[in-house]
Amino acid sequence: MQSWHGLDEVPGDWGRSVVTIGVFDGVHLGHQRLVGRAVGLARELGLPAVAVTFDPHPDEVVRPGSHPPLLTGLRRRIELLASLGVDAVCVLRFTLELSRMSPDEFVQTALVDRLHAAHVVVGENFRFGHKAAGDVETLRTLGEKYDFAAEGVPLVSNGVAISSTLIRERVAAGDVAGAAAALGRPHRVEGVVVRGHQRGRALLGFPTANVESPPHTAIPADGVYAGWLECTQRPSPYEGERWPAAISIGTNPTFEGRERTVEAYALDRDDLDLYGAHVAVDFAERLRDTLRFESIEALIAQMREDVEQVRRLIT
Repeated sequence: MQSWHGLDEVPGDWGRSVVTIGVFDGVHLGHQRLVGRAVGLARELGLPAVAVTFDPHPDEVVRPGSHPPLLTGLRRRIELLASLGVDAVCVLRFTLELSRMSPDEFVQTALVDRLHAAHVVVGENFRFGHKAAGDVETLRTLGEKYDFAAEGVPLVSNGVAISSTLIRERVAAGDVAGAAAALGRPHRVEGVVVRGHQRGRALLGFPTANVESPPHTAIPADGVYAGWLECTQRPSPYEGERWPAAISIGTNPTFEGRERTVEAYALDRDDLDLYGAHVAVDFAERLRDTLRFESIEALIAQMREDVEQVRRLIT
């Protein structure tokens, strides 16, 4: 699978292709249906399939300060698109200049001159061009002008409309099971393991990985969750290892904390040294709210109960 960051990286001898376009945040079940249609059509036509996505999120450029929480970072988004069978992912840097292109300018610059689109597949609510002036019908009309076909696909799964906005709302509410149902996999938070107060190891007996995630990451609501902790760093002695985990999100109110953290305890592993490693935290179920305990002993007792509940749910 090829990955291009900008149209200038598209090979000069690139031939005709089937193109699908979208932000694809989350690469959820609706996106998967859309990309699947593009890939299937590409195979029928004997052409490569290209997914065009954007970075940063267009909202931040068009309406600065409105950047939505991201369900997937760019690297993860590219990985997920590749897993769906596309032959190339083209990342377009979303700039004010790009946002001010007319629908015709965007089509000619991206789809015709560089990607040589034979067929374009988008979501049925797709909008493009300056002030979102273009829609699927505009794309079909431009296709007649520039010799490509275009179609809009409903972003649905089992008859239910799926959107990144809906999933973000579920994540923000702590409904990680609902988010997973729409994503087709657990919601994931990635980041680097940093040193915290180290209470988990020294005081509580449950050493946790304190995960520092990139800005604009979609973090679930405060609470305790069942899920998994995976080391994704290359190279690392733990690379590719994945452990059932009890996950805590919040400010540690028992200790009068103020900083919101994501901490994951890998069940039965007190030997892990993950500081500096890049990890992924996948969320399966929400267990309870974040609570303030009157004593450390009460907190430890609850943590033991949380761990056993995680063990029953996912091991």
